[in-house]
Amino acid sequence: MGRRRDGALPGATAERRLSSIGGGRGPAEPAATGRPAPAEPLDTVRELRPDTGGGPGPAGTPDQARLWHVVLSVAGEATGLSELRAGLERLAHDHSFFLTARYAADHAEIRYWEQARDLHDAAAIALRLWGEHKATANLPPWEIVGLEVVDRPTYHKRVAEGFGEPPQRPGGVQPY
Repeated sequence: MGRRRDGALPGATAERRLSSIGGGRGPAEPAATGRPAPAEPLDTVRELRPDTGGGPGPAGTPDQARLWHVVLSVAGEATGLSELRAGLERLAHDHSFFLTARYAADHAEIRYWEQARDLHDAAAIALRLWGEHKATANLPPWEIVGLEVVDRPTYHKRVAEGFGEPPQRPGGVQPY
């Protein structure tokens, strides 16, 4: 089940609303049930609370997918380096925005771009990445021990200020 924004409907306003739709049993005679009659008909929609938020992101940002830079750190029991490297290379092949991966026998760090509507979606996708590709890429049963998700302007600002290094070889899988 997906969410739908009122602004996406023709002729509707851009603000979101929570609504309650009467349902359940049909109208009954008040005397028959011993309860008072409802204040409004059961088939009407009433507004509970308008959304006064500023929208999906910074002012002027459209409600569409944006790019997020993700750094996912995983760790666990030591495993063979050749099997780990082969698994990370398969993951790089499967994931279209993959940048780099660094690895050691007991931990690895994966850097890639994720396309998502907002930070919550990007983080949720990142947290599922390792588990979903564990079987198909033959990755070790490690757990996620770190996650960083930043938007594209923040990533580029960090690189420009010297706090982050751009990847040397896109798609590269290399040891620490």
